[in-house]
Amino acid sequence: MSKQQVIAVDGPSGSGKSTISKIVAKNLDIIYIDTGSMFRSLGLYFLNTDIDFSKDELSSQDHSLMDKMMSDLKFEYGVDENILVRVNGEDWTKKIREHHVSKLASDISKHGVIREYLKKMQRDIVTSRWAILDGRDIGTVIFPEAALKIYLTASAEVRGQRRYDELISKGESVELADIVADIKSRDYQDMNREIAPLKQADDAVLVDSSELTIEQVVDSIMNEYKKVR
Repeated sequence: MSKQQVIAVDGPSGSGKSTISKIVAKNLDIIYIDTGSMFRSLGLYFLNTDIDFSKDELSSQDHSLMDKMMSDLKFEYGVDENILVRVNGEDWTKKIREHHVSKLASDISKHGVIREYLKKMQRDIVTSRWAILDGRDIGTVIFPEAALKIYLTASAEVRGQRRYDELISKGESVELADIVADIKSRDYQDMNREIAPLKQADDAVLVDSSELTIEQVVDSIMNEYKKVR
């Protein structure tokens, strides 16, 4: 199988995947797809239902309700200077970035029906031009033949501090210890789920951003891209 014109950026929560990928996309003038925003949107969409996505197995009744809600869902995803997300006509671009939505996204991502729904959407968006996608299984499941795979990570403490600073700057009241604990919990869940667990693809380039600036990480990925272009 020929290599796909895709840069796959996988890694744990808070490793800077979205920030880095957006800059690389702009530098290279290629499509950027933030798959995390898609999982966040669906997590929020199902929030006020009786479905408990934290369970490993869902009931037939849960699946029936999901099928009904998915058939009624109008999900719009776009990119200009920012990621744009609309759910049933309502702009959720900012709403899905609230801290509590991270846990919803992690819970919902364990379930195959959700992943299949979004996998088709992600593959449909990528056409004949280069694209960069970030997530947790882009290089292992969604685009296993991606021309370039990056596994971007950082220590839980560094990721927690970054997330804490971001939320504080937005005026949210949070505790650093709680953020770090949430990140470690999500790491464990993402790495140990049965369906598409988070892991580094065998042919992925490991980039640990713990001690690197954003510019240094971007340069590293740009240099790797030049090797495969």
